[in-house]
Amino acid sequence: MDRTVPSSGNEEINLYLRTYYSLLRSTREVKLSSLIEAHKRTRSALHVKADEQEIDMAAFIYAILRVPDCLSEINLVIMGQSARVFAEHDYPQVETWQQVSAPGRRRRCFFDGERTLAAYIASRSDIDDLVPTLVAYQIERRKLHYLLLQPPILTLLNKLPKDKELSAENLQKLADLTRIPIEDLDKLSRIWRDKTVTRLLEIANHQQEISIRSLASSLADYKRAIRRWWRNVEVYTPKNIRFDERPVYFVSSNTHSLTNMLSGFGLQIESTLRGYLLENGADDLRQEYQDIVNRNLPSSLENFLYYVLKKYESLHPDVREDRIAHEKSVGISRIQSEHAFDIEVQIVNLRQLDVDGMDVRLRIPGIEKLAQSEALIINIDYPLGMAAYQVLAEIARNVDQVRGIYIIGKAATLNGRIGDVMLPNVVHDEHSLNTYLFNNCFTADDVAPYLVYGSVMDNQKAITVPGTFLQNEGYMSVFYHEGYTDMEMEAGPYLSGIYEMTRPQRHPYNEIVNLYQAPFPIGILHYASDTPFSKGKNLGTQNLSYFGMDPTYATTIAVLRDIMETEVGKL
Repeated sequence: MDRTVPSSGNEEINLYLRTYYSLLRSTREVKLSSLIEAHKRTRSALHVKADEQEIDMAAFIYAILRVPDCLSEINLVIMGQSARVFAEHDYPQVETWQQVSAPGRRRRCFFDGERTLAAYIASRSDIDDLVPTLVAYQIERRKLHYLLLQPPILTLLNKLPKDKELSAENLQKLADLTRIPIEDLDKLSRIWRDKTVTRLLEIANHQQEISIRSLASSLADYKRAIRRWWRNVEVYTPKNIRFDERPVYFVSSNTHSLTNMLSGFGLQIESTLRGYLLENGADDLRQEYQDIVNRNLPSSLENFLYYVLKKYESLHPDVREDRIAHEKSVGISRIQSEHAFDIEVQIVNLRQLDVDGMDVRLRIPGIEKLAQSEALIINIDYPLGMAAYQVLAEIARNVDQVRGIYIIGKAATLNGRIGDVMLPNVVHDEHSLNTYLFNNCFTADDVAPYLVYGSVMDNQKAITVPGTFLQNEGYMSVFYHEGYTDMEMEAGPYLSGIYEMTRPQRHPYNEIVNLYQAPFPIGILHYASDTPFSKGKNLGTQNLSYFGMDPTYATTIAVLRDIMETEVGKL
């Protein structure tokens, strides 16, 4: 195995980073137009037509899915770590503004109803994610503005119904006039739905110039924000739980898969979900359900019910209250973040779990012994980039003992397909420039029995990149030639945190780091959500939908079984 520290040759990306960080040092707002040329020079794999006249709908859709829906009304985005930071810079009441969110990115944001968006950031990775996304939006919106101003197109838009979804006939007319592929317009209309025509007319009739401002950017500011976040967790944790007295298994995943499997709530209301599906479900979902029941498909009925539960709950808010009450009864507590960045925490008291009600795929031999366990699972909604390091470092300082660290997350694959699972044991971190070597506690055999639609590749090499737009074909090719096929944003910062949990010093810089002797299991599992070598193909143009559940739950099963086997072994 090649263990040399790779050289990415990404000077254009480094120049882009230096450009916007130097501008953000200003005490005044900075126009995004100042960054457009630097953005274009990066030749981003997610923005392949940035420097062309043709509209890059993949990049535009990717951007609008990762910013709040009110972005079309905004002229200024301000970034800060906490309510205190905003107040110190003459924004004392941002949390009284309208709270807004984006479907493709968890970030606490508030809109003043006029022109300003306040965005909470947890680390510099939020800046590396948000700024290029806004610039990409600005570039493509400007192209759309001039395209839609053409008289035939503007005439058509003004004739179309303003409060209805575009019909197939009108979509085709618009595609013919704009020469935008109809499949791209269809994706856009499925996002904007009955606001599509209104949004397109807004773009045609108004130029938009967005400015940005960073209110504070010191490491101390980020650490204070993380500390406030953890204090909130301590306040709302059940009184019978003390973190300084209980061993902990740390999991970074999502807010649904782990709790769905451990609580068994969706399985208990299967008849209700079946009735909803047969009466109101989409045709393809009803057919999928029948095929699973009739064993025409190898898909998991449990995974399918978890997916339908999410759909059902969105239409019946009272069901969410029932689910949370059930989770509490079996030792699962949810803690929402307050006055800081948006990372939910779930505390699982292992001895309180109902082993008879949980997903059958978790019932390992000796599972009844968990009733004697003192251990907890701390599951967090996976943070973005460097926030992972900050979060893990804060938790490590405040718990008695860590018995395992497990990371589940999305990644781009350079050699697989969407839905595949990759298990790295080498991670190169572009933040620290370290290459981490470690024993991944999982192999393909731990995941493959539970994965239906994809493949599992272990012994992989991953690279942690600074941001989704901050990669280009030359950058990726260098790593691909050196055997790195798994690209994501959190593994490197987590491994830097693990280094500091196991060594009496801060993590090094630009070294090969051996973590083989870590005193607890380290498990990193990535499921592929992007294939960046297929230019323009990303989650802006594709949706994992139901089939995204398959790798999510396959990896969750592997993690929970390992935790339970480890804990039962200790008991």
